[in-house]
Amino acid sequence: MPRLALYATAVCVLAVVAAVISFVQGSWLGIVWVLLAGLSSNMAWFYLRRQRAQAAG
Repeated sequence: MPRLALYATAVCVLAVVAAVISFVQGSWLGIVWVLLAGLSSNMAWFYLRRQRAQAAG
């Protein structure tokens, strides 16, 4: 797994945890964390697909 994909996955997991904590505390700031989780998830998929495409051809 590419290093950038691992970093993006770690950021995604941490953002999801932060979102859950924010929502449990009643803060609407969790929406920002959800958006960050979505962005980092897309980045992780991008880096994984890019590595697979480079390995295939």
